[in-house]
Amino acid sequence: MKKNMGNADRIIRVLIAAVLAFLYFNGTISGTLGIVAVVAAIVFVVTSLISFCPLYPLLGINTCPTKK
Repeated sequence: MKKNMGNADRIIRVLIAAVLAFLYFNGTISGTLGIVAVVAAIVFVVTSLISFCPLYPLLGINTCPTKK
């Protein structure tokens, strides 16, 4: 897998994941929406850790800076 996520994108995803997890464990969101939020948070963290988003190539997006 070739990296396609830049640092800013990775940081934003981790922050969104933290907010979603906090809202779920705080009880603000629950039920099916809560489970969807936790799954989305897990996906955001995993894609941030590996610096690859499988949707980016399909959409033609690459936020990773080019190396010279």
